[in-house]
Amino acid sequence: MKLALVGDIGGTNARFALWRDEQLEAVQVLPTADFAGPEQAIVAYLHAQGLQPGSIGSVCLACAGPVSGNLFRFTNNHWRIDRTAFCEALQIDRLLMINDFSAMALGMTRIAEHERVQVCPGEPQADRPALVIGAGTGLGVGTLLAQADGSWLVLPGEGGHVDLPIGSPREAELWQILYRQLGHVRAEDVLSGNGLLVLYRAICELDGQPLQHATPAAITSAGMAGEPVAAEVLEQFSCWLGRAAGNNVLTLGARGGVYIVGGVVPRFAERFLASGFAKSFRDKGCMSHYLDGIPVWLVTAEYPGLTGAGVALQQAAERSPDAIRDNP
Repeated sequence: MKLALVGDIGGTNARFALWRDEQLEAVQVLPTADFAGPEQAIVAYLHAQGLQPGSIGSVCLACAGPVSGNLFRFTNNHWRIDRTAFCEALQIDRLLMINDFSAMALGMTRIAEHERVQVCPGEPQADRPALVIGAGTGLGVGTLLAQADGSWLVLPGEGGHVDLPIGSPREAELWQILYRQLGHVRAEDVLSGNGLLVLYRAICELDGQPLQHATPAAITSAGMAGEPVAAEVLEQFSCWLGRAAGNNVLTLGARGGVYIVGGVVPRFAERFLASGFAKSFRDKGCMSHYLDGIPVWLVTAEYPGLTGAGVALQQAAERSPDAIRDNP
């Protein structure tokens, strides 16, 4: 393939890299708040690499939100893309846009053993779907399927916006507080970076504790240091993530394994590995046995979404060198 550019654009940061010989080069992370749109951010990235618009043949962007049509609006930032105007501004021949968790799912096909930590033991079934779920600015969910020809198919969705699952009386009490504040309570409302703060405030209200932390980072630091309320936030977060992941496994038949990704959980990985995640993941009543033997990994790879965008671009080019479409 000719030199290409890949991007992984979330709510807070946009990651860009060159994709050459099926490898990432020159990764750079840019805050989305610093640019009016992706065109301006990419021009700045290219300039930093000594390149100009027109020097890139193909672009694949992994975008937070459902991807369809000519106009795309990002879910968790102010950016938008008009495909026609984008291609003209950057002088590119081919633009592939995929859901960010589709890219994340494809990234799982390239991670090494040292880039993942086992959370639950088991053996993946190669002919069954794998689940990719992760908390960052929002909660992303993707599905990965191996194809007979050795390629990979991803099923994009918006699984982070399902209802928050309730599995205990205390969770029901916390849900009532969240419902009074939010109305409809989505999994993403708790299982995200800002969700740590939402959950912390709900726990403090339920237990009559004073608010001592104002940011997710402060809550995470305090929880890792063993402060009781903050530690409970990390524990409850882990349990709710387990319930959400288990629900998705049942829905998808995802016996190919579960990959936990995103920027939130790795920040308290030690507590997460010792948490009630595994118990909550399996807590499905008469169907609990279905979760036995399904491996779960915590992914520590630095740029899996960028790698997945490159895999998507590569697969699209191999299918049709002259036309890249929006389905990797």
